[in-house]
Amino acid sequence: MTSSWKPDPLDDAGAETTPEPAAPGPAPQLARTPYYLEGLNPEQRSAVEALDGPVLVLAGAGTGKTRVLTTRLAHLLTMRRAWPSQILSVTFTNKAAREMKERVSALTGAPVEGWWLGTFHAMAARLLRRHAELVGLKSNFTILDSDDQLRLIKQLLEAESIDAKRWPARLIHGVIERWKDKGLTPDRLKPDDAGDIAGGRLIDLYRAYQERLRTLNACDFGDLLLHNLAILQDNAEVLTEYHRRFRYILVDEYQDTNVAQYLWLRLLAQGHKNLCCVGDDDQSIYGWRGAEVGNILRFETDFPGAKVIRLERNYRSTDRILGAASGLIAQNRGRLGKTLFTESAGGEHVLVRNVWDGEEEARWVGDEIESLQRQKTRLSEIAILVRAGFQMREFEERLLTLGIPYRVVGGPRFYERVEIRDALAYLRVIAQPDDDLAFERIVNTPRRGLGAATLKTLHQLARGTRVPLTEAALRVVDTDEVGTRARNSLRTLMGDFQRWRDMIGRVPHPELARIVLDESGYTAMWQNEKSPDAAGRLENLKELVAAMEEFENLQGFLEHVSLVMENTATPGADMVNLMTLHSAKGLEFEHVFLPGWEEGLFPHQRALDETGIAGLEEERRLAYVGLTRAKLRAYISAAANRRIHGLWQAALPSRFLDELPEEHVEVRADPGLGGDLRETGPSFAFQTPRQSGFMARSRPVTLDGVAYAVAERPRPDKAFAAGDRVFHRKFGYGTVRTADNDKLTIGFDHAGEKKVMDSFVVPADQAG
Repeated sequence: MTSSWKPDPLDDAGAETTPEPAAPGPAPQLARTPYYLEGLNPEQRSAVEALDGPVLVLAGAGTGKTRVLTTRLAHLLTMRRAWPSQILSVTFTNKAAREMKERVSALTGAPVEGWWLGTFHAMAARLLRRHAELVGLKSNFTILDSDDQLRLIKQLLEAESIDAKRWPARLIHGVIERWKDKGLTPDRLKPDDAGDIAGGRLIDLYRAYQERLRTLNACDFGDLLLHNLAILQDNAEVLTEYHRRFRYILVDEYQDTNVAQYLWLRLLAQGHKNLCCVGDDDQSIYGWRGAEVGNILRFETDFPGAKVIRLERNYRSTDRILGAASGLIAQNRGRLGKTLFTESAGGEHVLVRNVWDGEEEARWVGDEIESLQRQKTRLSEIAILVRAGFQMREFEERLLTLGIPYRVVGGPRFYERVEIRDALAYLRVIAQPDDDLAFERIVNTPRRGLGAATLKTLHQLARGTRVPLTEAALRVVDTDEVGTRARNSLRTLMGDFQRWRDMIGRVPHPELARIVLDESGYTAMWQNEKSPDAAGRLENLKELVAAMEEFENLQGFLEHVSLVMENTATPGADMVNLMTLHSAKGLEFEHVFLPGWEEGLFPHQRALDETGIAGLEEERRLAYVGLTRAKLRAYISAAANRRIHGLWQAALPSRFLDELPEEHVEVRADPGLGGDLRETGPSFAFQTPRQSGFMARSRPVTLDGVAYAVAERPRPDKAFAAGDRVFHRKFGYGTVRTADNDKLTIGFDHAGEKKVMDSFVVPADQAG
């Protein structure tokens, strides 16, 4: 093709009165198969050529979904089924939209103009600007960002005399956001839907919020689709217009749609009914942000006569990886069903490794990465995928120790996170009162009424008298340079700092950090924060305190952090990828490490507690996503013990491990756990009659009505007492200082003082 596609007669201006346009013309007579169809497998080609009626393409991981989407669009244009502006193509990210446009232009040989292509929000905004007056807005309305939305809600809380401390604006905003994701306006809610939030006045607040937005000629992101639904449902002539306009609708990542997006698509697709949705029910992992896996599961019910095409031929992973992933996901009941396969048989088994604890896990992963390096594997082809953010610290520490460069994908490094930098700032001021940058960072965090005016006064005094800000603050509290409230707050804060400083040497530095975070109000600030990431921030703070236990004193820890922060990654360098499983969707690597497969961590206990079986199935889909990121080999690890936020916990191996088909898995145990599990198979859930080699004893545990036998460590023949010489396989020789039943405090000759369980040590004369 040599000429570009031009906008059709039905352009954005005056479309409401334009008659239904004809298709571009008869399809060209093709002498041979279009080149872009060559190389497609039969299922892919079927998905490309099924142009009429509703079509659901179940595209498994690594099955060429993007190629199918772009080729289908190019085929529609080449066959002259529609003008570009008669095709609505919806993606979930702007990056995906750009990539799709570039690929289609390359396939057709010309730029495509006038196309309705973009994210749900972008397409909804485009439609809303044309019909804004129908919902009480002007076409030049403003789309508010999250900060503006929170500021508006705070104003409403104040106007309604609602306690913003008990009912934070972020909590109110979160509930309203979820309602909008479900397509619910204030008039469609019942009093019970709001419960006692904001004293039972949340629905009234929602209504006032919407009215205020209209007054400001503004909307938030949720309104874009919510207003679209109102326009299309209440104005038959507008809906008819878009039924005429959109001959074909294509949707990517359909499994991630929420209710409002689903309703919007369903309304628009009732015209020509040529709706093609591409997605994978086995990769629906965003239920926590409103995604409804049921949208894709009931596609055939919503669109009778729909054609379902399964893309199961995988071009990414080995047969072993696919076999393990397929066996795992087959345990889910809420799925349409498909089994991935590859034409290249064999490959390395999925390696499952059981280790003593998280530190040993990080050491093992580091050793494996060094081995891969020696085999000339690029670091950028290696990924460590964790379930929870707090797991990253041990891997970051280990990679830094080994000198292996790494990048954290989808978020900052552990010590670069906001909550960690704030906590470190408190500790820096305690250790070094002259640290103005640290003091300035936390002087009003949490809020103490010490705003910009107070800080300006402190800076002026500090510069004028050449003293640090902390000294300036001590002087200001005895003058009238600042207001009474600010003066009292400063006096309290400076008194706190002096008291905390006096504890150095008398109180263990990890305990001092806990005291500082609690007494400063910083922990409470995040406890009262109702945003989705607040719980993760609290977990990170606990992990920070736990990390301090490895250092002799506060100064040594802060020096270590400074060295870590200096170790910055070079942009574009070859680095290991470290990220959460949620951030890994859509990516692929040759070697993937999946640590922390333990009950409570993965599947995560919060998911099980909040949503039960649905939560468990989403966690299993997340495990499936993790496995299918690997091209050559996947490495799974589970720790027998894990220190979570400073507390040692005996870990029950994840039920997912026992769901992996034995023929695709190689299981190894740390020799100290009682042998090599390869002899007995991967029965980590310990279901009778299969047993794991490292089990010395077992105790019954019931989960979801299923009985399991759980490994217990053998107890020593006699109790240890203070003064006993012992040996620990990790920390070496040491002397027992105190013994509290099975918990020992041991001064190790080289590792310092550690708290361990008595089952981890043997008398020194029995070592070796």
